[in-house]
Amino acid sequence: MDERTRYEAVSSRDARFDGEFFFAVETTGIYCRPSCPAVTPKRKNVRFYPTAAAAQGNGFRACRRCRPDAVPGSAEWNVRADVVGRAMRMIGDGVVDREGVPGLAHRLGYSSRQVQRQLNAELGAGPVALARAQRAHTARVLLQTTGLPVTEIAFAAGFASVRQFNDTIRQIYARTPTALRTEAGTGRGGTARVGRTTGIPLRLAHRGPYAAREVFDLLAAEAVAGIEEVGGGPGARTYRRTLRLPYGTGVVAVDERSAGPWLDARIHLTDLRDLTTAVQRLRRLFDLDADPYAVDERLGADPRLAPGVAARPGLRSPGAADPEEFAVRALVGREAAARLVERHGTALDVPCGGLTRVFPEPTVLAGTTDDPDLRALASALAGGELRLDAGADRDEAEQALLRLSGIGPVTAALIRTRALGDPDVDPHGRPGAQRWRPWRSYGVRHLELLEPRRVPAPPARRGRGIPESAEDVSIMTGQRPFS
Repeated sequence: MDERTRYEAVSSRDARFDGEFFFAVETTGIYCRPSCPAVTPKRKNVRFYPTAAAAQGNGFRACRRCRPDAVPGSAEWNVRADVVGRAMRMIGDGVVDREGVPGLAHRLGYSSRQVQRQLNAELGAGPVALARAQRAHTARVLLQTTGLPVTEIAFAAGFASVRQFNDTIRQIYARTPTALRTEAGTGRGGTARVGRTTGIPLRLAHRGPYAAREVFDLLAAEAVAGIEEVGGGPGARTYRRTLRLPYGTGVVAVDERSAGPWLDARIHLTDLRDLTTAVQRLRRLFDLDADPYAVDERLGADPRLAPGVAARPGLRSPGAADPEEFAVRALVGREAAARLVERHGTALDVPCGGLTRVFPEPTVLAGTTDDPDLRALASALAGGELRLDAGADRDEAEQALLRLSGIGPVTAALIRTRALGDPDVDPHGRPGAQRWRPWRSYGVRHLELLEPRRVPAPPARRGRGIPESAEDVSIMTGQRPFS
């Protein structure tokens, strides 16, 4: 996209490009999302940036009207498998906050200098600046939705000191933390704020249409007792689950019904430092950073998929809230996964309805299971021979999966699609699927909803958790998953 096209998107306030780029106005010192409702600035005063961090690094502060820090993430990071794409996914997961730039570089297999150089060259900001922008957004959410003390919020958002927190908030939002908290128009006055006991309310933004029914149908069909549940009637369901997070545990709830371009959510955490990670995992689970306009345009050109695209605009390819958990579930099946939760899952301090435990860690499963296939998978995850984190190399992960007993090509492909969030996977090698690239995972979702029983012959190896035979309903529909 050239600058002329970007300016046309800004002039038309085109929300399709929110999160894909940002624009800043030199005369005001403010940066915005493309759909900002303010008067369109003159072209000569506009500068474009690929990330909010780049705009902040050039001295611009966030617009108060359009809140550019709250936009969906760019779909580009889900598509790309290079070092920049992997780095952006890991920064979103909080790796820099927890492990610093050296930890990020080690996970990527590069030196810190190489990572810094590549991110600066392409995104206009290094890993520290990108993580800083994310911390500022987390701090704003906590300031405006909770009654927690400012000092506690500073450390929960990942800042090293209260002074660093105050300076960053002033620079990015041109207000003190106290002023930001009491700002009119946020919809969160002093009496409406909530604290630890009631959780943190969030709006998880998405781009374009969102086929929520199909996502919630899939999650309801897959739900594993003890860690997941879906309640409510069609169109007004709530998905709830537990999370194992770097600093503690969490319970999250996401509503199907929405009054705008977002999903309403509430997050309960034992340690607020996990907020950024929890939000990013929900975004991956619900595929909220997808670009449905690009997906539907490509897939709608295929006569075979066109009816599904017309009937289900914004169909998503859901990910996984816990990639390691998903791999285990794909191998053993839904009912066996529930038994693992009951026997080996960590009990919540306070059960929440039907949610009583957190899925067991790979190290626990490796040391307790009698199943040789599960033990091999759990040992590979625990020992690092198999990586399924946000920045994992997808090709390497798939090859590592195929070397394990009990995992066939279809199971490995589903793990790649869901656990690693790859938008371009066709597990069955369907004729004509190359035309769907780079959105084959979405094409598979459409096709399986249109033709749910047309499944190719089974591969040489199969996992017990995923149907890989012609007699089974397809893996991608969610109609009979993990059983």
